[in-house]
Amino acid sequence: MISRISEDAYQAARRHAAFIERLDRGRIVVSGRDRATYLQGLLTNDITALKPGEGCYTAYLTPQGRMIADLFVYELGDLMLLTIPLELKDVVLAKLDQFIFTEDVQLGDVTATFAEIAIVGPDAARVLAGVLDEGSRDALAALPEHGNVRGHIGGQAVIVTRVADTGEAGFGVYVERPRAEALESKLKSAGTGELDAETADAIRIEAGVPKFLRDMDEETIPLEAGIESRAISMTKGCYVGQEVIIRVLHRGHGRVAKRLVGLVLEGESVPTRGAAVRADGRDVGHVTSSILSPALKRPIALAYVHRDFVAPGTAVSVEGARAVVAEVPFVRGQSL
Repeated sequence: MISRISEDAYQAARRHAAFIERLDRGRIVVSGRDRATYLQGLLTNDITALKPGEGCYTAYLTPQGRMIADLFVYELGDLMLLTIPLELKDVVLAKLDQFIFTEDVQLGDVTATFAEIAIVGPDAARVLAGVLDEGSRDALAALPEHGNVRGHIGGQAVIVTRVADTGEAGFGVYVERPRAEALESKLKSAGTGELDAETADAIRIEAGVPKFLRDMDEETIPLEAGIESRAISMTKGCYVGQEVIIRVLHRGHGRVAKRLVGLVLEGESVPTRGAAVRADGRDVGHVTSSILSPALKRPIALAYVHRDFVAPGTAVSVEGARAVVAEVPFVRGQSL
């Protein structure tokens, strides 16, 4: 797996800045005066609390508390932008549409209309400030997590958001798709590296960021993936699946049968996805993501492990290799 990682792109993202078009994400816009209250009853985070320029990470659950998808929601002032795993975009769009009755809510699929170019790394704010028609490095660096601003590049309107799922601090730039190539050319001219999907995934795994359809799926309860502090409001009113979440949090004291943890393995062999995690002579979990870490020079993995074996330092084995449960992130990204 390490042979597919570009060392130049990896170092650019870790030490300078790099960009990648987010072909893995779908984009939905939600407009209408009832958009916030409508989404409030469907998603796990506090959508009505969002002011223009703010955003959040959230989840869409079944009534049984299992995940349909994870999403980023950005309040732009006149509409909301939702980004979701591309493979789930049509499913989520259909489910959202079926709950609109008399509400003033309109949905639109803008995946083909707008591209998202992510710019990540410690110099991302400086690089982005250099291609925007207005805006300073300091102002961009001060943008809070999930924050968003409107701007222009070459006179063309863009939306800039703080990204939180790449493993390195940075920004998402939403631009009309015909303008995406020109933006990428500007970034290359500024000396910005270009990330490929495999290298971007390595950075994500080193950061311990779970990815839907890889580390989370339709059987996952958010608490198992460890995303509850970021994705779930503990103070908002009712939403789909809330009863299950509250039951686990309060009656079960937050204890779930398994948890997503990090593993550091001995040797050089990278475990396959789905490989069994073993301890005490039995299977206690399975691997979901793995990579030969460019930073640690050792195999690392994200894995679901039975709650009795989730403490950092716990010895386990994977495909015959000794491993230890580790805190994530394995590698911390630099600040902007």
